[in-house]
Amino acid sequence: MKSPLKVHLVLAFVSLLFGINYTVAKIIMPEHISAVGIIAFRVPIATFLFWTFHKFAGTSKMPASKDLLRFFFSALFGVAINQIFFFKGISLTSPMLGSVIMTSTPIFVLIVSYFLLKDKITWLKFMGIGLGASGAILLITSQGADFTNSTFTGNLFIVVNAISYSIYLVIVKPLMQKYNALTVIKWIFLFGSFMVIPFGYQELLGIDWVSFDWEIWASITYIIIGGTFLSYLLNLWSLKTVSPALVGYYIYLQPLFATLIAIIFRGDELTLASTLYSIMIFGGVFLVSYTKK
Repeated sequence: MKSPLKVHLVLAFVSLLFGINYTVAKIIMPEHISAVGIIAFRVPIATFLFWTFHKFAGTSKMPASKDLLRFFFSALFGVAINQIFFFKGISLTSPMLGSVIMTSTPIFVLIVSYFLLKDKITWLKFMGIGLGASGAILLITSQGADFTNSTFTGNLFIVVNAISYSIYLVIVKPLMQKYNALTVIKWIFLFGSFMVIPFGYQELLGIDWVSFDWEIWASITYIIIGGTFLSYLLNLWSLKTVSPALVGYYIYLQPLFATLIAIIFRGDELTLASTLYSIMIFGGVFLVSYTKK
């Protein structure tokens, strides 16, 4: 039996890993590696690590043929579209804005569940969607709603990433109930590898790898080990003891860590307007997630 304190410390550490990922990604993109290039490099290596770890840590199970299509779409939305738009968005916008926009994921999950699963939306949740969406729109357009503005475009890409990840969370649920979580992750990443490699293959060939200094290599290593492999494994470890809802709530720590790291290491500034818009998003997510006891 894992101690509650240990589980909460692990979940907080995972949020820190993700929070660091926002700033680390800015070090290598887009000057050294493009968003598509880093995905084509990151996903296959992470896939290898997941398969290797599972070989020694658990029993393997082949997916049933009737589940292959769901694995395919889980990989499409949970790895390919999600990851490409995340890294492309972060390469254009700031770590602070990107991390806050990502916390709107529970709102998108509710909307996706309404259309795909016909889940009901109460008036309280409807108000949460309105409040959160308003905050997100104001935050996204805080520096102008112009596609020539890289920050605006980057913010939109993060929204696409959040929507894609929300679709993934809904469609992957039956797989998580049927298979071991590590089995699901390793097969989804395998499917995802075949999706992203064709898009990033030419990008990888054009990279001048020998010119990279230790900081670039350390950043790439972190994105693969800390921001992908280790964070996924620790989340899975936590899910053995606590509910998925509790694991999901820790996403709200990511903007805190991402903001602190961006301010300390990048010199980013936190404006009053972006703080107020962020509070609107958090308020909307609270209303969407609130359940009467």
